[in-house]
Amino acid sequence: MPNNRTSSHRRPIALMSLGHACVDVYQGAVAALVPFFVSERAYGYAAASGIVLAASLLSSLVQPLLGALTDRWAMPWLLPVSTLLAGGGVALSGVMGSYPLTLAVAALSGIGVAAYHPESARVARGASRGSHIAMGWFSLGGNLGFAAAPLVVSAVIATGGLHASPLLAVPALVGAALCVAALRAVRAPAAATAATRAGRAGGRDDWASFGRLSGAIVCRSIVFIGLSTFISLYVRQRTGGGEVSGTVALFVLYLGGAVGTVAGGRLASRYSRVTVVRWAYALTVPAVAGLVLVPGPLLYLFVVLTSAGLYVPFSLHVTLGQDYLPRRVGTASGVTLGLAVSIGGVASPLIGAMADATSLQTALAPLIVLPALGWLLLRPLHEPDLPEAVTGRPVSSTQPETGAAAPLRP
Repeated sequence: MPNNRTSSHRRPIALMSLGHACVDVYQGAVAALVPFFVSERAYGYAAASGIVLAASLLSSLVQPLLGALTDRWAMPWLLPVSTLLAGGGVALSGVMGSYPLTLAVAALSGIGVAAYHPESARVARGASRGSHIAMGWFSLGGNLGFAAAPLVVSAVIATGGLHASPLLAVPALVGAALCVAALRAVRAPAAATAATRAGRAGGRDDWASFGRLSGAIVCRSIVFIGLSTFISLYVRQRTGGGEVSGTVALFVLYLGGAVGTVAGGRLASRYSRVTVVRWAYALTVPAVAGLVLVPGPLLYLFVVLTSAGLYVPFSLHVTLGQDYLPRRVGTASGVTLGLAVSIGGVASPLIGAMADATSLQTALAPLIVLPALGWLLLRPLHEPDLPEAVTGRPVSSTQPETGAAAPLRP
């Protein structure tokens, strides 16, 4: 049963979740297009991963800046505009005749994604009144968009080739309409302003904890984007399957986030968020090892486990970041959803260059270590105090949302 805070805001959160899905189709679409760029344009691993870098790099730089701006001014108009920008860039990527132009429109899509997330996270926080479960549903929408991306891209591009990419603008048109409806339902400016004022009135910024959390998210980001970029090609090699086997693997990697994100919100309502995040990082280490080292169809099991480990902490990263920086909710959202997430794309060309020089398996092997490094960064963290004005009641830093005692650290 959802609590009263979640159920009373069900409609705006549902609309925002659906809009989030439409936007994050384009985060997943860039990686899903990589095999088609390799096959139709004969790009090498490094060149193909450069397209992912183009989308990620500007997104990484822009999101913290926009987060800082939304701390000062509510900008709800960014939601529909950024959705159209994200879709437009991907839609144009298949019809650009040169590699530099392809990089440019991929970067345009990255800017659109960057512009969406900080303000949307602020609006969702205001609508959810700090509920971990409600924020989990909001994040779920983005994860479903990621999961749908390889299927949508494959259906369009496998049928009509890269020149059919303008059809990929359809989710952006739907998403922009959903964003407008969500803003009307939640009264975004008032909600965002109320959340910001509540944070400023109720807490102190803990930059040290926020820095450690961001470092762990960077480790998670490199693993996730590295696998997103190359898993389709890798699974084809390891299983001997064709394009379908690679598309299925990417779909499974993304779809596991649907279960993982909701599970993360519910586990955080029973245990502390920090404990749940630590366990997720610890369990991701053997999961990634199995994905990289185990051959044959059994590899798909480790794709599922890796997906769960990477996604269980996803929405918890956002709420923890916001609660570590209660006076700078937009900045926290921009970093946890932006810089620290998309920065993993910077590592993709390095992975691609190593794959060109050695093998794809050798290039992916270092990803096994990164979740362990993230776990080490998370070890000293504590559960932040939640401002009473945001949650509607005081919550102790040692108590989860339900009021049950938090377990010992892993």
